[in-house]
Amino acid sequence: MTEQPHTTPPAVGAEQLALLERLCNASGVSGDEGEVRKIVLEQVRPLADEVQIDALGSVLAVRHARGVEAPLRVMLDAHMDEVGLLIVSDEENGLYRFVKVGGMDDRALPGKTVLVGKDHIPGVIGAKAIHLTEPGETENKISLDTLRIDVGPNGGKIKPGDRATFATRFRQVGPSIFCKAFDNRVGCAILIETLRAAAQSGALDHLELLVAFTVQEEIGARGARAAAYRFDPEAAFAIDSTPASDLPRYDAREDGAIEDAGYNVRLDHGPAIYLVDSGTLSDPRLARHLMDTAGRHGIPYQVRQPGAGGTDAGSIHRVRAGVPSISISVPARYLHTAAAVARRADWEHTQALLWQALVELDRGILAQPR
Repeated sequence: MTEQPHTTPPAVGAEQLALLERLCNASGVSGDEGEVRKIVLEQVRPLADEVQIDALGSVLAVRHARGVEAPLRVMLDAHMDEVGLLIVSDEENGLYRFVKVGGMDDRALPGKTVLVGKDHIPGVIGAKAIHLTEPGETENKISLDTLRIDVGPNGGKIKPGDRATFATRFRQVGPSIFCKAFDNRVGCAILIETLRAAAQSGALDHLELLVAFTVQEEIGARGARAAAYRFDPEAAFAIDSTPASDLPRYDAREDGAIEDAGYNVRLDHGPAIYLVDSGTLSDPRLARHLMDTAGRHGIPYQVRQPGAGGTDAGSIHRVRAGVPSISISVPARYLHTAAAVARRADWEHTQALLWQALVELDRGILAQPR
Protein backbone atom coordinates (compact mmCIF):
# COMPACT_ATOMS: atom_id res chain seq x y z
CA MET A 1 0.00 0.00 0.00
CA THR A 2 1.31 3.44 -0.93
CA GLU A 3 2.20 5.49 2.11
CA GLN A 4 -0.06 8.51 2.54
CA PRO A 5 -0.24 11.13 5.27
CA HIS A 6 -2.65 10.12 8.03
CA THR A 7 -4.29 13.33 9.14
CA THR A 8 -6.97 13.79 11.72
CA PRO A 9 -10.44 13.21 10.21
CA PRO A 10 -12.61 16.29 9.65
CA ALA A 11 -14.18 17.52 12.88
CA VAL A 12 -17.87 17.70 13.67
CA GLY A 13 -18.14 20.88 15.70
CA ALA A 14 -20.36 23.93 15.95
CA GLU A 15 -19.66 25.00 12.37
CA GLN A 16 -20.59 21.58 10.99
CA LEU A 17 -23.74 21.43 13.11
CA ALA A 18 -24.78 24.84 11.80
CA LEU A 19 -24.25 23.63 8.24
CA LEU A 20 -26.29 20.46 8.81
CA GLU A 21 -29.05 22.58 10.34
CA ARG A 22 -29.19 24.79 7.25
CA LEU A 23 -29.22 21.76 4.97
CA CYS A 24 -31.93 19.92 6.89
CA ASN A 25 -34.20 22.95 7.24
CA ALA A 26 -34.00 23.70 3.51
CA SER A 27 -36.79 22.43 1.28
CA GLY A 28 -35.58 19.94 -1.31
CA VAL A 29 -38.30 17.49 -2.31
CA SER A 30 -37.27 15.34 -5.28
CA GLY A 31 -37.27 17.34 -8.49
CA ASP A 32 -37.15 20.68 -6.64
CA GLU A 33 -33.77 20.62 -4.88
CA GLY A 34 -32.90 24.26 -5.58
CA GLU A 35 -32.67 25.47 -1.96
CA VAL A 36 -30.28 22.68 -1.05
CA ARG A 37 -28.29 23.12 -4.25
CA LYS A 38 -27.74 26.81 -3.41
CA ILE A 39 -26.18 25.89 -0.04
CA VAL A 40 -24.04 23.16 -1.57
CA LEU A 41 -22.72 25.48 -4.28
CA GLU A 42 -21.87 28.15 -1.72
CA GLN A 43 -19.85 25.60 0.24
CA VAL A 44 -18.03 23.69 -2.50
CA ARG A 45 -17.07 26.42 -4.96
CA PRO A 46 -14.10 27.60 -2.85
CA LEU A 47 -12.96 24.00 -2.30
CA ALA A 48 -13.10 22.38 -5.73
CA ASP A 49 -11.19 22.94 -8.97
CA GLU A 50 -14.30 22.52 -11.09
CA VAL A 51 -17.98 22.89 -10.19
CA GLN A 52 -20.94 22.51 -12.51
CA ILE A 53 -24.64 21.74 -12.47
CA ASP A 54 -25.66 18.94 -14.81
CA ALA A 55 -28.80 18.72 -16.92
CA LEU A 56 -30.83 17.11 -14.11
CA GLY A 57 -29.72 19.59 -11.44
CA SER A 58 -27.02 17.62 -9.61
CA VAL A 59 -23.94 19.50 -8.40
CA LEU A 60 -20.75 17.96 -9.76
CA ALA A 61 -17.52 19.08 -8.09
CA VAL A 62 -14.01 17.92 -9.01
CA ARG A 63 -10.84 18.26 -6.97
CA HIS A 64 -7.91 17.18 -9.13
CA ALA A 65 -5.05 15.07 -7.84
CA ARG A 66 -1.76 16.81 -7.17
CA GLY A 67 1.61 15.49 -8.33
CA VAL A 68 0.35 12.02 -9.29
CA GLU A 69 0.30 10.48 -12.75
CA ALA A 70 -2.89 8.61 -13.67
CA PRO A 71 -4.56 9.05 -10.23
CA LEU A 72 -7.39 6.81 -9.13
CA ARG A 73 -10.71 8.44 -10.07
CA VAL A 74 -12.98 8.13 -7.03
CA MET A 75 -16.61 9.22 -6.99
CA LEU A 76 -18.18 10.37 -3.72
CA ASP A 77 -21.96 10.61 -3.79
CA ALA A 78 -24.72 11.98 -1.58
CA HIS A 79 -28.25 12.86 -2.66
CA MET A 80 -29.73 16.29 -1.99
CA ASP A 81 -33.42 15.42 -2.28
CA GLU A 82 -35.89 14.41 0.42
CA VAL A 83 -39.29 12.75 0.42
CA GLY A 84 -42.25 15.11 0.45
CA LEU A 85 -45.52 16.06 -1.18
CA LEU A 86 -46.61 17.47 -4.54
CA ILE A 87 -49.67 19.69 -4.96
CA VAL A 88 -51.93 18.38 -7.75
CA SER A 89 -55.12 20.46 -7.48
CA ASP A 90 -56.71 23.46 -5.78
CA GLU A 91 -59.98 22.52 -4.13
CA GLU A 92 -60.69 26.11 -3.03
CA ASN A 93 -61.05 27.57 0.44
CA GLY A 94 -57.36 26.94 1.11
CA LEU A 95 -57.56 23.16 0.61
CA TYR A 96 -55.18 21.35 -1.73
CA ARG A 97 -55.05 17.78 -2.93
CA PHE A 98 -51.57 16.23 -3.03
CA VAL A 99 -49.62 13.10 -3.83
CA LYS A 100 -46.50 11.68 -2.19
CA VAL A 101 -43.04 12.05 -3.66
CA GLY A 102 -40.91 9.16 -2.45
CA GLY A 103 -41.71 6.39 0.00
CA MET A 104 -43.84 7.46 2.98
CA ASP A 105 -46.44 5.81 5.18
CA ASP A 106 -49.87 7.42 4.80
CA ARG A 107 -50.52 6.82 8.50
CA ALA A 108 -47.72 9.24 9.43
CA LEU A 109 -49.19 12.19 7.52
CA PRO A 110 -52.38 13.42 9.27
CA GLY A 111 -51.86 16.39 11.57
CA LYS A 112 -48.34 17.18 10.34
CA THR A 113 -47.44 20.80 9.64
CA VAL A 114 -45.91 21.55 6.26
CA LEU A 115 -44.38 24.39 4.27
CA VAL A 116 -45.68 24.75 0.71
CA GLY A 117 -43.99 26.20 -2.34
CA LYS A 118 -41.15 28.67 -2.81
CA ASP A 119 -42.71 31.05 -0.28
CA HIS A 120 -42.89 28.37 2.43
CA ILE A 121 -46.59 28.95 3.05
CA PRO A 122 -47.50 27.14 6.29
CA GLY A 123 -50.20 24.51 6.25
CA VAL A 124 -51.38 21.36 7.96
CA ILE A 125 -52.30 17.95 6.57
CA GLY A 126 -55.92 17.58 7.59
CA ALA A 127 -57.99 14.46 8.21
CA LYS A 128 -61.47 13.95 9.56
CA ALA A 129 -61.55 14.50 13.33
CA ILE A 130 -62.09 11.43 15.50
CA HIS A 131 -65.33 12.99 16.76
CA LEU A 132 -66.82 12.89 13.24
CA THR A 133 -65.94 9.34 12.29
CA GLU A 134 -68.57 6.65 11.89
CA PRO A 135 -68.53 3.45 14.01
CA GLY A 136 -65.87 1.12 12.64
CA GLU A 137 -64.36 3.79 10.41
CA THR A 138 -61.25 4.20 12.56
CA GLU A 139 -60.43 0.51 12.14
CA ASN A 140 -59.50 1.11 8.51
CA LYS A 141 -56.24 2.62 7.32
CA ILE A 142 -56.47 6.30 6.46
CA SER A 143 -56.54 6.73 2.70
CA LEU A 144 -54.30 9.30 1.03
CA ASP A 145 -57.28 10.36 -1.09
CA THR A 146 -59.06 11.60 2.04
CA LEU A 147 -56.22 13.89 3.13
CA ARG A 148 -55.78 17.53 2.15
CA ILE A 149 -53.27 20.27 2.88
CA ASP A 150 -55.07 23.15 4.56
CA VAL A 151 -53.40 26.57 4.38
CA GLY A 152 -56.42 28.71 5.17
CA PRO A 153 -57.05 31.88 3.15
CA ASN A 154 -53.31 32.36 2.37
CA GLY A 155 -53.13 29.85 -0.45
CA GLY A 156 -53.47 32.12 -3.43
CA LYS A 157 -49.84 31.71 -4.45
CA ILE A 158 -49.94 27.91 -4.33
CA LYS A 159 -50.17 26.17 -7.69
CA PRO A 160 -50.25 22.54 -8.89
CA GLY A 161 -46.66 21.34 -9.11
CA ASP A 162 -45.55 23.09 -5.93
CA ARG A 163 -43.78 20.87 -3.41
CA ALA A 164 -44.54 20.69 0.29
CA THR A 165 -42.06 19.63 2.92
CA PHE A 166 -42.49 18.94 6.63
CA ALA A 167 -42.13 22.07 8.78
CA THR A 168 -39.96 20.32 11.40
CA ARG A 169 -36.99 22.45 12.48
CA PHE A 170 -33.55 21.07 13.32
CA ARG A 171 -32.71 20.56 17.00
CA GLN A 172 -29.80 19.06 18.92
CA VAL A 173 -30.76 17.57 22.28
CA GLY A 174 -27.81 16.10 24.16
CA PRO A 175 -26.23 13.43 21.95
CA SER A 176 -29.22 13.33 19.61
CA ILE A 177 -30.26 15.24 16.51
CA PHE A 178 -33.95 15.72 15.66
CA CYS A 179 -34.78 16.95 12.16
CA LYS A 180 -36.46 16.32 8.86
CA ALA A 181 -34.43 15.35 5.79
CA PHE A 182 -31.55 13.79 7.75
CA ASP A 183 -31.80 11.41 4.79
CA ASN A 184 -29.70 12.61 3.17
CA ARG A 185 -28.50 16.04 4.17
CA VAL A 186 -26.08 14.33 6.55
CA GLY A 187 -24.41 12.75 3.52
CA CYS A 188 -24.16 16.17 1.86
CA ALA A 189 -22.56 17.61 5.02
CA ILE A 190 -20.05 14.74 5.13
CA LEU A 191 -18.98 15.26 1.53
CA ILE A 192 -18.62 19.02 2.01
CA GLU A 193 -16.37 18.49 5.02
CA THR A 194 -14.37 15.84 3.15
CA LEU A 195 -13.72 18.34 0.35
CA ARG A 196 -12.81 21.02 2.87
CA ALA A 197 -10.34 18.77 4.69
CA ALA A 198 -8.85 17.59 1.39
CA ALA A 199 -8.22 21.18 0.32
CA GLN A 200 -6.67 22.12 3.66
CA SER A 201 -4.52 19.07 4.36
CA GLY A 202 -3.47 17.65 1.01
CA ALA A 203 -4.00 14.15 2.41
CA LEU A 204 -6.15 13.16 -0.57
CA ASP A 205 -3.89 14.65 -3.23
CA HIS A 206 -3.26 11.15 -4.59
CA LEU A 207 -6.92 10.84 -5.68
CA GLU A 208 -8.99 12.51 -8.37
CA LEU A 209 -12.05 13.35 -6.27
CA LEU A 210 -15.33 13.37 -8.20
CA VAL A 211 -17.98 14.61 -5.79
CA ALA A 212 -21.67 14.39 -6.75
CA PHE A 213 -24.54 15.97 -4.84
CA THR A 214 -27.35 14.29 -6.71
CA VAL A 215 -31.06 14.80 -7.35
CA GLN A 216 -34.04 12.45 -7.42
CA GLU A 217 -32.61 9.59 -5.37
CA GLU A 218 -35.87 9.09 -3.50
CA ILE A 219 -37.73 8.31 -6.73
CA GLY A 220 -35.24 5.94 -8.30
CA ALA A 221 -31.64 7.18 -7.92
CA ARG A 222 -31.92 9.03 -11.23
CA GLY A 223 -29.43 11.83 -10.68
CA ALA A 224 -26.68 9.45 -9.64
CA ARG A 225 -26.87 7.52 -12.90
CA ALA A 226 -26.33 10.65 -14.98
CA ALA A 227 -23.58 11.91 -12.65
CA ALA A 228 -21.69 8.62 -12.75
CA TYR A 229 -21.90 8.53 -16.54
CA ARG A 230 -20.45 12.03 -16.67
CA PHE A 231 -17.65 11.28 -14.19
CA ASP A 232 -16.75 7.76 -15.41
CA PRO A 233 -15.13 6.84 -12.06
CA GLU A 234 -13.02 3.81 -11.19
CA ALA A 235 -14.57 3.40 -7.73
CA ALA A 236 -17.51 4.97 -5.89
CA PHE A 237 -18.68 5.54 -2.33
CA ALA A 238 -22.33 6.47 -1.74
CA ILE A 239 -22.90 8.18 1.62
CA ASP A 240 -26.48 8.03 2.90
CA SER A 241 -28.67 7.40 5.93
CA THR A 242 -30.30 4.08 6.76
CA PRO A 243 -33.16 3.11 9.11
CA ALA A 244 -32.21 2.07 12.63
CA SER A 245 -34.32 -0.83 13.85
CA ASP A 246 -33.51 -0.74 17.55
CA LEU A 247 -36.92 -0.11 19.09
CA PRO A 248 -38.69 -2.70 21.27
CA ARG A 249 -40.20 -5.54 19.24
CA TYR A 250 -43.73 -6.79 19.87
CA ASP A 251 -43.98 -9.49 17.23
CA ALA A 252 -42.33 -12.36 19.08
CA ARG A 253 -43.73 -15.87 18.96
CA GLU A 254 -45.03 -17.56 22.10
CA ASP A 255 -41.57 -19.03 22.70
CA GLY A 256 -40.06 -15.53 22.63
CA ALA A 257 -38.30 -15.86 19.27
CA ILE A 258 -38.66 -13.15 16.65
CA GLU A 259 -39.58 -14.42 13.21
CA ASP A 260 -37.82 -11.73 11.16
CA ALA A 261 -35.28 -9.32 12.58
CA GLY A 262 -35.53 -7.01 9.55
CA TYR A 263 -32.98 -4.22 9.60
CA ASN A 264 -30.28 -4.85 12.20
CA VAL A 265 -28.79 -1.35 12.30
CA ARG A 266 -28.74 0.46 15.67
CA LEU A 267 -27.98 3.93 16.91
CA ASP A 268 -24.68 4.47 18.74
CA HIS A 269 -22.94 1.66 16.83
CA GLY A 270 -21.26 3.65 14.09
CA PRO A 271 -21.68 3.74 10.31
CA ALA A 272 -23.49 0.94 8.52
CA ILE A 273 -21.44 -0.68 5.76
CA TYR A 274 -23.55 -2.25 3.00
CA LEU A 275 -22.74 -5.68 1.62
CA VAL A 276 -26.01 -6.17 -0.26
CA ASP A 277 -29.33 -4.37 -0.64
CA SER A 278 -32.17 -4.45 -3.15
CA GLY A 279 -30.12 -2.70 -5.82
CA THR A 280 -26.45 -3.49 -5.16
CA LEU A 281 -24.01 -6.24 -4.36
CA SER A 282 -21.24 -4.09 -2.92
CA ASP A 283 -17.72 -4.54 -4.22
CA PRO A 284 -16.06 -6.97 -1.77
CA ARG A 285 -12.66 -5.28 -2.08
CA LEU A 286 -14.10 -1.96 -0.97
CA ALA A 287 -16.03 -3.69 1.81
CA ARG A 288 -12.85 -5.31 3.12
CA HIS A 289 -11.01 -2.02 2.83
CA LEU A 290 -13.64 -0.21 4.90
CA MET A 291 -13.73 -2.88 7.60
CA ASP A 292 -9.94 -3.17 7.78
CA THR A 293 -9.63 0.61 7.96
CA ALA A 294 -12.18 0.81 10.75
CA GLY A 295 -10.31 -1.86 12.67
CA ARG A 296 -6.93 -0.14 12.32
CA HIS A 297 -8.30 3.21 13.51
CA GLY A 298 -10.69 1.98 16.19
CA ILE A 299 -13.77 3.29 14.39
CA PRO A 300 -16.97 1.45 15.37
CA TYR A 301 -19.04 0.16 12.48
CA GLN A 302 -21.87 -2.24 11.74
CA VAL A 303 -22.75 -4.33 8.71
CA ARG A 304 -26.17 -3.54 7.36
CA GLN A 305 -28.31 -6.64 7.12
CA PRO A 306 -29.37 -7.56 3.58
CA GLY A 307 -32.88 -6.53 2.72
CA ALA A 308 -35.03 -3.90 1.09
CA GLY A 309 -34.01 -0.37 0.30
CA GLY A 310 -31.02 0.93 -1.56
CA THR A 311 -28.85 3.94 -2.29
CA ASP A 312 -27.39 5.76 -5.28
CA ALA A 313 -24.82 2.96 -5.50
CA GLY A 314 -27.54 0.89 -7.17
CA SER A 315 -27.41 3.21 -10.18
CA ILE A 316 -23.72 4.08 -10.08
CA HIS A 317 -22.35 0.55 -10.24
CA ARG A 318 -24.16 -0.24 -13.51
CA VAL A 319 -22.91 2.75 -15.50
CA ARG A 320 -20.73 2.26 -18.58
CA ALA A 321 -18.51 -0.81 -18.09
CA GLY A 322 -19.36 -1.00 -14.38
CA VAL A 323 -18.09 0.85 -11.31
CA PRO A 324 -16.88 -0.89 -8.11
CA SER A 325 -19.22 0.69 -5.56
CA ILE A 326 -20.25 0.56 -1.93
CA SER A 327 -22.51 2.46 0.45
CA ILE A 328 -21.83 3.77 3.94
CA SER A 329 -24.81 5.09 5.89
CA VAL A 330 -25.47 6.97 9.11
CA PRO A 331 -28.23 5.21 11.10
CA ALA A 332 -31.35 7.13 12.12
CA ARG A 333 -34.78 6.29 13.47
CA TYR A 334 -38.07 7.30 11.81
CA LEU A 335 -36.67 8.08 8.36
CA HIS A 336 -39.14 9.27 5.73
CA THR A 337 -41.37 10.83 8.39
CA ALA A 338 -41.69 14.38 9.72
CA ALA A 339 -38.76 13.90 12.10
CA ALA A 340 -35.77 11.58 12.31
CA VAL A 341 -33.67 10.89 15.39
CA ALA A 342 -29.94 10.34 14.97
CA ARG A 343 -26.78 10.48 17.04
CA ARG A 344 -24.00 12.98 16.53
CA ALA A 345 -21.43 10.27 17.32
CA ASP A 346 -22.63 8.07 14.44
CA TRP A 347 -22.26 11.03 12.09
CA GLU A 348 -18.73 11.69 13.41
CA HIS A 349 -17.71 8.05 13.01
CA THR A 350 -19.08 7.89 9.46
CA GLN A 351 -17.11 11.01 8.57
CA ALA A 352 -13.98 9.48 10.11
CA LEU A 353 -14.36 6.14 8.33
CA LEU A 354 -14.82 7.71 4.91
CA TRP A 355 -11.82 9.99 5.45
CA GLN A 356 -9.42 7.29 6.62
CA ALA A 357 -10.57 4.92 3.88
CA LEU A 358 -9.85 7.56 1.24
CA VAL A 359 -6.48 8.46 2.75
CA GLU A 360 -5.43 4.81 2.49
CA LEU A 361 -7.09 4.03 -0.85
CA ASP A 362 -4.90 3.23 -3.86
CA ARG A 363 -4.96 1.02 -6.93
CA GLY A 364 -3.64 -1.89 -4.95
CA ILE A 365 -7.03 -2.21 -3.23
CA LEU A 366 -8.83 -2.73 -6.52
CA ALA A 367 -6.05 -4.99 -7.83
CA GLN A 368 -6.89 -7.57 -5.17
CA PRO A 369 -9.01 -10.61 -6.09
CA ARG A 370 -12.70 -9.99 -5.68
